Amino acid sequence: MFYAEKTDNYLRFGDVIGGYILPNTTIKEPILSFKSESHNYTIDVELSYSVVLTPCCSIGESTISLTPLIKVRSNFFKNPYFAEDLTRINRKMEPQQAYSPVEWGKFSLEAQQRHLEEEINYALLNLFIYEENEIFKKYTLRGREITYYMINFRDIYTMKCAMIKRPEELKPEDAPIIESKVLQLSIQARSELRDKIVFYYSRIPEEDEILED
Repeated sequence: MFYAEKTDNYLRFGDVIGGYILPNTTIKEPILSFKSESHNYTIDVELSYSVVLTPCCSIGESTISLTPLIKVRSNFFKNPYFAEDLTRINRKMEPQQAYSPVEWGKFSLEAQQRHLEEEINYALLNLFIYEENEIFKKYTLRGREITYYMINFRDIYTMKCAMIKRPEELKPEDAPIIESKVLQLSIQARSELRDKIVFYYSRIPEEDEILED
């Protein structure tokens, strides 16, 4: 089960919520001086579903970290292992399972053997798939009508709102925060999200590994 049958009356890590502004800022280059007249930037504002990425125990103090739910990529369906269940991307897998048959066939025999000797690991490290649900808008990919969505750990932003409080601090006037919650992950799915995002952020850069050695 990916989603909880019964939801809590407060926000939790991994929750799907609606009604929050999603800023999408694009700049030509960093704005280092306001004296320049060549600034080139755009700010797009959307209202769509978001996912809470603040840990449960840290939600409060009028601040929360969110990331938008976005459509999955069509090339996921080139991989039969993914096509059967896109949420497999959320979990560790055998090396060969991370590639489509065409991609795997392009490797030399030596490269294939090296991959097969690797331990199970995550593929698409920065992505986490949200299972299909009737509340999500349908769209078509490769001739299939689906409601799979995903989040990207590279696309996280902070939202400030006075109604974002710890569960024990919530008052009746904070009801809009609870009403904004549309789905809650099951314990297992929330654990998978936590495990993958922790792995994503805990990787040691190659240059740091060299210094440690």
